[in-house]
Amino acid sequence: MKKTTADRKVNNVKRRLVSALLLAAVTLTATGSVWESPAETVQAAPSMSELQNNINNHQNQLNNINSQIHSLQDEQDLVQEKIDDLNAEIINTMTSIGMKEDEIAAKETELADKQIQINQTQEEYNIAKAQEEKQHDDMITRMRMMYENDSSENYVNLLFQGGGLSGMLNRMDFVESVYEYDRQKLQEYEETKEQVLALWNQLEEEKTQLQADKDQLEADKADLESQKSELDVMLAKKKQESANFDAEIKKAKQEASVAKALLQQEQKQLKQLQAQAQRGNTAAATGSYTTTNYTSVIENASGSDMGKRLAKYACQYIGNPYVAGGTSLTNGADCSGFVLSIFAKYGYSLPHSSRAQANYGTRVSTSELMPGDLVFYGSGKSISHVAIYIGGGQIVHASTERTGIIISSAFNRSPICCTRLLD
Repeated sequence: MKKTTADRKVNNVKRRLVSALLLAAVTLTATGSVWESPAETVQAAPSMSELQNNINNHQNQLNNINSQIHSLQDEQDLVQEKIDDLNAEIINTMTSIGMKEDEIAAKETELADKQIQINQTQEEYNIAKAQEEKQHDDMITRMRMMYENDSSENYVNLLFQGGGLSGMLNRMDFVESVYEYDRQKLQEYEETKEQVLALWNQLEEEKTQLQADKDQLEADKADLESQKSELDVMLAKKKQESANFDAEIKKAKQEASVAKALLQQEQKQLKQLQAQAQRGNTAAATGSYTTTNYTSVIENASGSDMGKRLAKYACQYIGNPYVAGGTSLTNGADCSGFVLSIFAKYGYSLPHSSRAQANYGTRVSTSELMPGDLVFYGSGKSISHVAIYIGGGQIVHASTERTGIIISSAFNRSPICCTRLLD
C-alpha cells in the first residue's frame, strides 16, 4: 500500500520518540546507579552536578517529545481542515444533486403536459383534415353533377325556367354562390389544417428539446453522484489519517508523561541532596551533627522502640571508614558487614551478603518503612547494596571508601525491596 506524506511523518516522529526514550533509559541506567557491585564494591551516588546534568538532558528530551507532539497536532489540524473542506464540498454536491432532481421532475412534468398538448393538437388536426376532405368531396360531387348536366340545352333550360329574367339572374347568383362557398370553405379548412400542423410540429420540437434538457440533467446528476462518491472516499481516508494522528498523539503524551515523571524524580533527588548538603554544612558549623542530624529524625518517625534504638546505635558509627569485606564498626566495614554487625548487637545473625540478607525478614513497601528496616538497592532485580532506614526518608549505611559510613536520602535511587526483621 502506498504511504501518504502524513504516514511518513508519523513514522518519523515515532522513531524520534522511541530514540529519545531509549536514550533516557540508557542515561538513567548509566548514571543513576548509586551502589552496584556483586562483590560489594560500592560506587558513589551521583553528585549534584552530575544529577543536574542528567536533569538538563532529560528536560531537553522532554522538550523534544513535547515539540514532536505539537508537530503531530499541527499535522492533524491540517488534516482536520481538509476534512471540514470535504464535508462542505459533499454538502454542496448533495445540494446540487437535489436541485438537479427537482429540475428533472419539473422537466418530466413539462414533458407530460407537452404530450397532452400534442395529443390534443393531433386530434384537432385529424378533425380539420376530415372536414377538408369532406368539403373537397362535396365540391367535387357538385362539380361532377354540374358537368354532367352542362349541355347548352340543359343550361339554357335551367336559366330560363320560369320567373323571367329576374328568376334567371337569381338562379345564376345561386350557382355562383355555391361555387364561392365551396372555395371559401375549402380554403378555410386547408388554412386550419396547416395551422394545426404547424402547431403540432412546434409542440414536437418543444418536446424534443425538453427531452434533451432532461437527458442533460440526468447526465449532470450522474456526474455529481460520481463526484460525491470520490469525495466520500477522500473523506474516509482523511478521517483514518486523523485517527492515526490521534493514536500517535496519545502514545506520545504517554511517553511524555513517563519522561516527566523521570525528570520530577531526578529533581526531587537533587533537592534531597541539596537539603542533605545544607544539613551537613549546618552540622559541621555547629559541631552537633550526630545529635542534631539524626536523633530528632529517628524520634519523630513512626516505629517500634527497638527499631529506633537500633537506628540510633547504627548512627553512632557515622564517619567511620568503609572497608571492602570488613565487618568492624570502628575499623571499617562494607555495606552488608555494617548491617551484619549492627543487627548482631540485637541478637540477629545475618549473612555477609546484601543479596542473602534480602531473604530475611518480612517484605514492606517504601511507604511502610520504619526505623530499623533494611533497604536494598541495585541494578534491575540484582541487589548489590543494603542500608538501614532511620526515618524521615533517610538511611545510614557504609557507602564508599571516600565517604565511609554516612547518612543519605533513602530515595537517591528507587529501592529494589525493603524488609523488616525487628518485631
